[in-house]
Amino acid sequence: MKPIDAFLLPSKAWHASKVAERNLLLGSDLLAMALTTALTHALMLLMDISAAASINGALASLYLSPLALVIFWTQGHYSKRKPYAREVRELLHACAGLLLAQVALAFFSGLETPRLLPLLQWTLAPIILLSLRAILKFTLLRNGSWSRPMVIVGTGANARETARVFEAERLMGYHLIAFLDLPGSAPTAAQYHDRRGRSVPCLHLGSQTGITLKQLGSPHVVLALDQGGMESSQTLIQQLNRDCPNLQIVPSLRGLPLHGMSINHFFAHDIMVLGMRNNLAQRGPQMLKRAFDVFCSAILLAMTSPLFLWVAIQVKLGGGGGVFFGHMRVGQNGVPFPCYKFRTMAVNADVLLKELLANDPAAREEWERDFKLKNDPRVTKIGRFLRKTSLDELPQLWNVLKGQMSLVGPRPVIQAELERYGDQVEYYLEARPGITGLWQTSGRNDVSYETRVNLDVWYVKNWSIFTDLVILIRTFKVLVVKEGAY
Repeated sequence: MKPIDAFLLPSKAWHASKVAERNLLLGSDLLAMALTTALTHALMLLMDISAAASINGALASLYLSPLALVIFWTQGHYSKRKPYAREVRELLHACAGLLLAQVALAFFSGLETPRLLPLLQWTLAPIILLSLRAILKFTLLRNGSWSRPMVIVGTGANARETARVFEAERLMGYHLIAFLDLPGSAPTAAQYHDRRGRSVPCLHLGSQTGITLKQLGSPHVVLALDQGGMESSQTLIQQLNRDCPNLQIVPSLRGLPLHGMSINHFFAHDIMVLGMRNNLAQRGPQMLKRAFDVFCSAILLAMTSPLFLWVAIQVKLGGGGGVFFGHMRVGQNGVPFPCYKFRTMAVNADVLLKELLANDPAAREEWERDFKLKNDPRVTKIGRFLRKTSLDELPQLWNVLKGQMSLVGPRPVIQAELERYGDQVEYYLEARPGITGLWQTSGRNDVSYETRVNLDVWYVKNWSIFTDLVILIRTFKVLVVKEGAY
C-alpha cells in the first residue's frame, strides 16, 4: 500500500468535509443569485428604467432564486460530481425554465415590470453561477479539499482512456490512486502516468472486494473493462454493486453517437436497448443551429465593428496588400467557399513557403504532417499577434452570416486535407465548418491531426445546442490563456 500514500494525502479529510463542501456550494449559488439580481437591477437603472418597475422585477427575481436552488439541489448539483458539460446543460435548462416562469409571473400579476429584465436576469445567472462554482472548486482543490480518491477496475485500453477522461474533468475532483486488476488475471507490466507525471500503481483486487476497497480508503469506483470483460465478470460486478453505493460503469463502446442516446430496459429481462439519433441530420435541429448562428453573428459583428476598424488599420500599416484574405476551404456537402481572415502573411507568402519547404527538410515534414508551421516565416509581426489572440478569424463572422460557416463546428479544411478523414469524411461534410470547435478548445495546434479528426467526428455525431454553448464557454477560456495558439 505504500506507493498509494502520496495519492491519498490530498483526500484524507474528504469524508469529514463532505457536508461542509456541500454547504459551500449552496452558499456560492446563493451569492451568485444575489449578485445576479443586484447586477440586473443596476443595469435596469442605467438603462433609465423606472425605479418602481425595476424593483418589481427584482422582487420577482428574489422569489424565484430559492426555486433555482431547489432545482439544483434535486438535480444533485450539491451532492453529485458531474461532467462539466452535463452540469452546464442542466443549469441552462433550469435557467430557461425560470425565465419562462418569471415572464408568466409578470404577466399574471399585472405588476409593471421591464420586459427586458427576465431575459437579462437569466442570461447573467448561468454565467455568474458557473464562474463562482469554478472559483470555489479550484480554491478547494488547491487547499486539499474537494478531492476524492478513485480507483478504476480494469487495466486495459478502456481503463486507461477512462483515466484520461476523468483527468480532463478537473472540477469533478477525482484523482486516480490505482488500477485494480481482476481476480485471477495476470499482472500488467504497462505503466500509467497521470497529468502530473506520477506513476499510478496497478494492484490486485482479490476476491474480497469490500476489504480491498476499505483498505484503500473507500474510494470512488469505476468499472472499465475491455470488450467481453463485462460478460465474463458478472460475479465481480455483483460484488462491486453491493460494496460500492455509487459504482460507475464505462462500457467498451466506441464510435457511437452518445449525446441524446436513450436507454430502455424490459421488465424482468436483462436486456438493454440503446436508441441513437443523428441530430444534425434532422430538419428541426438544423434550423435551430442556423437561427442561433445568425442571431449571435449579427450581434457580434455589431459589437466588434470598432475592433474591426482598428485591426484593419494595423494590418494595412504592418504588411501592405489587402486587409482581408479569403482562402478556399471545403464547406458543408463539399461546397468550396472563401474562408475570410485578416491578412497575417506577407504578400509573397506562396514564394516564401516554396523556398522554405525546398530548403528545410524539418519544415517540409512538419507541413506534410500538420499543414501548419510553428515558426512560419511568412507571418508578419502584426500577423503573429492576431494569430496568438485569434483576432485574425473575426471576419469569419461574415461567413457565418452568409451561411457558409457556423459559430461552432469542424475546423474548415482545404481539399487536400479531406483524405486525412478517411472513411469518416462524411461526418465532416455533413456539418458547416465552425469558427471554433472541439479542436480549438482541446489544445489546438498542440494536438495531432488524428486527434483533430476524432474530435470533429465526435462533434458531428453528438451535436446539440448545449454542446455548442459548452464549446463557446470553453473557447473563452482558451482565448484568455492562449492555449496552443501560433
